[in-house]
Amino acid sequence: MSSAAWHARIVCGDEVGAGFLIAGRRVLTCAHVVRWSGRAAVTVTFPHARELGELSASVVAHGGWAGDVTDPGDVAVLELSRDVPLAPAGFAPPDAAYAEPCPKLIAYGFPEGYDEGTLAEYQAVSGQLIADEWLELVAWNGHGQPLVAGFSGAAATLPDGRVVGMVTAASGTPDVRKGRMLPLDVMVRYWPELGELVPTPGHRGDARRRLYALLRRSAGADRVCDPNRLYVDAVGAFGPPLPPGGFTSLWAAAAYLQWEVPDPEAVSRFADRLRELLDGSPAGTPACPAAPAWSPVVVEIDHSGAGPDQVTVEVSAYRDGRRRPVGARRLPRTEVRAYVQSRIDEAVAHLAPDADELVTFVLPREWLNEAVAHWECSAEDSTPLGCAYPLVVTDRARHHSGRLRHQLRKKWQRLAAGRGVEVHRVECGNPERPQSLRKRLWDGDAGLAGFAAPPTAARQHFEVGLTVPVPVLLWSRTGCPGTGQEEQPSSGSAHGVPPCSGTGHEEPPCPGSAFLDQLTASIADVPPAELPRHILSLRLTADAADDPDLHWARELQLLWDDPRCFPETIASLRSPVA
Repeated sequence: MSSAAWHARIVCGDEVGAGFLIAGRRVLTCAHVVRWSGRAAVTVTFPHARELGELSASVVAHGGWAGDVTDPGDVAVLELSRDVPLAPAGFAPPDAAYAEPCPKLIAYGFPEGYDEGTLAEYQAVSGQLIADEWLELVAWNGHGQPLVAGFSGAAATLPDGRVVGMVTAASGTPDVRKGRMLPLDVMVRYWPELGELVPTPGHRGDARRRLYALLRRSAGADRVCDPNRLYVDAVGAFGPPLPPGGFTSLWAAAAYLQWEVPDPEAVSRFADRLRELLDGSPAGTPACPAAPAWSPVVVEIDHSGAGPDQVTVEVSAYRDGRRRPVGARRLPRTEVRAYVQSRIDEAVAHLAPDADELVTFVLPREWLNEAVAHWECSAEDSTPLGCAYPLVVTDRARHHSGRLRHQLRKKWQRLAAGRGVEVHRVECGNPERPQSLRKRLWDGDAGLAGFAAPPTAARQHFEVGLTVPVPVLLWSRTGCPGTGQEEQPSSGSAHGVPPCSGTGHEEPPCPGSAFLDQLTASIADVPPAELPRHILSLRLTADAADDPDLHWARELQLLWDDPRCFPETIASLRSPVA
């Protein structure tokens, strides 16, 4: 069988492109080649191994490409429906693409009329990246096959067959023969696992293989390690500082060490420390905290920038510590619920068979009081999502904050040692200044804060709760309608609702305080890690009550934030084409 049998032809809807096999069932290609994977099947064929037939594939990793030609992250990883008995592509060091003398680069693509494929010969203009992302390509000579549609995702190879990059864009005409490719060290930014396959100048191959074996072991381990602490340990006090925002996964930290840190011994130190932590830390040193058992299904919503009513929705699932994209769409707000309903089942199907699913809505701050737990599972299933799954919300800005993720990890380590935690109450009519509440939550090392009023009625106090490392916030969506803490008209309050008088003897009992009383009694002995399951039970009880609307837990909203469950938080959402 041909040694180049790893070249692949990929079809998704009307899009035809190329790709290359990198493991028994993994294929690399451009994200724009599979842009319609949410609504069209992805199929892969190998022209040099036609006996394998047409294989179905799914997108298991995505570089975050937003839809325009100049958007970064045009990388996708496909998983085939079965292993194929083909030798995968081999890789050269990234700088081999533009070494002197400048080498010929060969791309195997599938333009219209060439289902079996054809070759194009190009060369890199120089090692200078365009917009810190692409190498520019020009034709090797003035004739031959131009880079046109059908070459996207093709491996750019040296004459000896080793891969140095991937073709992403073309300006192929009879008069203009140019294109662009992603070099390997840029591709690793978007899929760090590729780093194991790519030789790194100055790094020993055995050290690289040992590091990535430990990273795979960490994905299946019952402990989670802080990538930022490991990086600092590896580079030492005088090494390169953490990049802005730090690292959201061990894989990202390892790739940065491999490609951006000049000291090759830093990789070995990182691997040594990771092995110690996975085996069990020496006495007196904080180990990796025990990993929670939850496997999240994430629904992330953000403003799209296309208009006040337009949002971007991304649905994904975590398996083996990695985030698997399921679908992304830009939508008007009125269509979000239906889109989520159509994707939740598919996302759950990505989880391991024995996984404990946790549906997590990552929401803009003004959406935190949205009744997502009451959304029906689907058009055919009226069960509320909050009665079908453990369901939590979290604030999107908080979810992506490097500071808060680091501080919350430390807080969860302390919480893991005990059982139930104290409810730090934020009462109705609370005269406490926001700055005083912040100090109280810090001084009390708060693990859980309960609010008598919803975010809309206690905005300043609620924002304090979101910006300190309190892992759990609880409130009733309807709560107490008036707190007196926000600016209100001099007579009465906004909307004609008088400010809540708290628990005064001459006034009816405050519904917010009554809610906090019930909440405190209900969760007194519940470990914080088990709260999503406990809240599911409360929602089921409320839903089954004779008059569900009168049950104290009917509108219970749980903000539950454990970064250990989300070891690979993706960078900010961009508006996808699909």
